[in-house]
Amino acid sequence: MEQRISPANNADLKADKHVSKVNKTRKRSRFKTYWPYVVMCIPGLAYLFINNYMPIAGLTIAFRNIDYSIGIFNSPWCGFDNFRFLFSTSDAAIITRNTLCYNIFFIFLNTICAVAVAIMLNEIKNKAMLRIYQSSVLLPHLISMVVVAYLVYAALAVDTGFINKSILEPLGFKGIDWYTEPKYWPFILPLVNLWKNIGFLCVIYFAAIIGISNDYFEAAVLDGASKWQQIIHITLPLIKPTVITMVLLAIGRIFYSDFGLFYQVPLDSGMLYSTTNVIDTYVYRALIKIGDIGMASAAGFFQSIVGFALVMISNLVVRKIDPDKALF
Repeated sequence: MEQRISPANNADLKADKHVSKVNKTRKRSRFKTYWPYVVMCIPGLAYLFINNYMPIAGLTIAFRNIDYSIGIFNSPWCGFDNFRFLFSTSDAAIITRNTLCYNIFFIFLNTICAVAVAIMLNEIKNKAMLRIYQSSVLLPHLISMVVVAYLVYAALAVDTGFINKSILEPLGFKGIDWYTEPKYWPFILPLVNLWKNIGFLCVIYFAAIIGISNDYFEAAVLDGASKWQQIIHITLPLIKPTVITMVLLAIGRIFYSDFGLFYQVPLDSGMLYSTTNVIDTYVYRALIKIGDIGMASAAGFFQSIVGFALVMISNLVVRKIDPDKALF
């Protein structure tokens, strides 16, 4: 028997075909609208893939006993032997302590000072002076760490340093041999790091502050709030999401160290290793002496795993406290 299509079903089929044609037309129109943006994204995506994703294959180096004669990927597996390099030495506790303690202190110090400087910059009403102060704060961040190391040496050199010759000796104190006294460097390194990196954080927090609507401050002034009360009850709560995001990103790199800060600024002085030796400098020195890239790769892999775990845990804690402030 022949199946007959009722007029109602025929109308439904026509409606479905019409909707399909409309959807196709919309997709074509959307593609025509957005294809320039897609093309603009291709170089960035290509760089991301080449620089960030292709090297993932090299993680196997951390689990291999590298033999250059047969190639990296043909080298025999050695399991976790390369990871023992970080934990079986007598310096393992020192480098882990230094890496963690310095980075935790850097996060607190840099965040507090950067927020404070950003708030002060927001109070400057003269645009010309604001640009001058912004440039002055940001300039150290753009300077190479090699240049920073020479500037620090110019201040701390025993015979010609500014501190010894222009401050201590005129006051009747004996000059200090800074590069052989480890006890001073837990204070010197945070100061140098703060001077170097506060500009970058300050710009981010300043952008968050100027994005706050003036209506809040005008209402606070009408209610008789002082400047300090405006900062405490308006500025700080509204930039909290930005602060949390930057802190979480910093926590992700808590097992990484600024190599230039800990290697070049102290001039690789062996007398200072107890307070300047961190995971990155220790691995570098071992790599130069031993030449085993498997050990260095294991250290980098370990730092990445720990950093990822810390970001996830920190974000989970933030989400439990205030879901709206979480990074993801």
